[in-house]
Amino acid sequence: MTSHTGKKIFKGLLFLEVLGILGAYGLYYRMDTSQDFRQKMNRRCPSILEVYYKCNEWSGIYGIKERDHEAWLNNKN
Repeated sequence: MTSHTGKKIFKGLLFLEVLGILGAYGLYYRMDTSQDFRQKMNRRCPSILEVYYKCNEWSGIYGIKERDHEAWLNNKN
């Protein structure tokens, strides 16, 4: 493997990592700003929503999960 090929692979992996970080931030931002989107995530991919709730709890933000469930329950009635 030449040095040039190694640099191309490194740049490609770095690009994919940055893309993944931006995608994760975008998903977090969307969930953080939209309760409707969190409800959609709850239906489609509840494990990702649980990670969102846990990240907020680890950073000292509590009660989002409870408020969401209460609002969703009230919307059904």
